[in-house]
Amino acid sequence: MQAVTLGPAGTYSHRAASAVEDDVEFLESVTDIVKAVAGGEYARGVVPIENSIEGSVTATLDALADNDVAVVRELVTPIRHALMAQSTDFETVASHAQALAQCRPYLEREYPDVKREAVTSTARGVERARADSSVAGIAHPDNAGELTILAEDIQERTSNATRFFVLAPADERSDAGGKSSLVVYPGSNYPGLLLSLLEPFADRAINLTRVESRPSGERLGDYVFHLDFEAGLYEKRAKDALAEVESLAENGWVRRLGSYDTQHVIDG
Repeated sequence: MQAVTLGPAGTYSHRAASAVEDDVEFLESVTDIVKAVAGGEYARGVVPIENSIEGSVTATLDALADNDVAVVRELVTPIRHALMAQSTDFETVASHAQALAQCRPYLEREYPDVKREAVTSTARGVERARADSSVAGIAHPDNAGELTILAEDIQERTSNATRFFVLAPADERSDAGGKSSLVVYPGSNYPGLLLSLLEPFADRAINLTRVESRPSGERLGDYVFHLDFEAGLYEKRAKDALAEVESLAENGWVRRLGSYDTQHVIDG
């Protein structure tokens, strides 16, 4: 079975995807990955959904709202950032925007005058550093190769971790698992709407582990809601809560991404 994730080889997404399949291919954007899985081009896709420092990955949220796919597993992996370059004499630090943000306090303290350049992945930043002596990269220390590691564990918190969703075509959606995810577009807006969407879960003692809102793109002030909760869709309490949510969204839609279990990917 073939999986697709953010490339090139060596990204944190690649490290997570390697826990799913040995055969991993790469695309340059989360949107392309989700579309490719929805279209049946790949059996599995691995995309970042949330970081413990920087929060949700909005590109993933938007792609999940726009494409019909299933979430079949959640991966949680620790994130260890290292600064690497050809020498200590560099003018630019290149990495993924999330990595730059996670290391902001270190960079502001140690390299306040160095330019920061956001690229499509941490591995692309390393490629830039290998090709240009004036550029340093931020990535997992295993990516350094011939580059010199100037500092390790430079992320803001040592507890830094990222959640990834393992995606599959929509027909593989399951109701079995310890967690579930929904995308809800109410198609309306009124005082107390969000409370009305959350109460069905609170009334049944279902713990919501993540609630996010994203602009629907339809009009200003119109939102899509992403919900993760600790219950399988096979459970009666989850079915009853979902029935209430679907009735509240009768002018819009509810997408069941499915139920799944969590796997912790231990860093080597």
